[in-house]
Amino acid sequence: MGWFKAMTISLVIDTATSRTIVGVVNNGIAVFEEFHEGATDHGKAISELVAKALKATAIPDEVVIGMGPGPFTGLRVGITFAQSFALARSIPWIGVCSLDAIRIDSTTNDLGTDEYTVAIDARRKQMYWASYKAGVRIKGPSVDKPEDIEQFITNVFPDVTKLVELGSTQNVREPFYLRSPDAIPTAERT
Repeated sequence: MGWFKAMTISLVIDTATSRTIVGVVNNGIAVFEEFHEGATDHGKAISELVAKALKATAIPDEVVIGMGPGPFTGLRVGITFAQSFALARSIPWIGVCSLDAIRIDSTTNDLGTDEYTVAIDARRKQMYWASYKAGVRIKGPSVDKPEDIEQFITNVFPDVTKLVELGSTQNVREPFYLRSPDAIPTAERT
């Protein structure tokens, strides 16, 4: 377990999926982890979950944020909250690809191979996806219709300890927005 930073307490936030996920990881061990199901509830759920997390644990040294891909509004809520929290406390924030933080093992991967694709709901009849070999991303992230993605694992979510683990090798500074926003300026409408 050499990837853990010495005595680091990480507040972990991910809103890339239909779940608002909040955790606290202390030296590689999740000491708090809860989620709220509801793709349109991120704004309300995140503050409630973070308040619970802070009551249950010590003050965090850093914030680790899932940077998507994900639907624009939900992703923006989580990223803005996490960055503001870090700024207010003068602690660093670290961005991580949310798809990379989905932990796949023999219970979720019945393909019999170390190559797999994970996919999460992108709404509008699309999926955000990425392919991996031995846990390392080899393709994506991308967005496509489900029928255009070869054999994928779905109904899986980012893992708070894996988000922190990846924070030692990633520091994504911009969200993964993989498609155009729904809102279009009036001047650009046809």
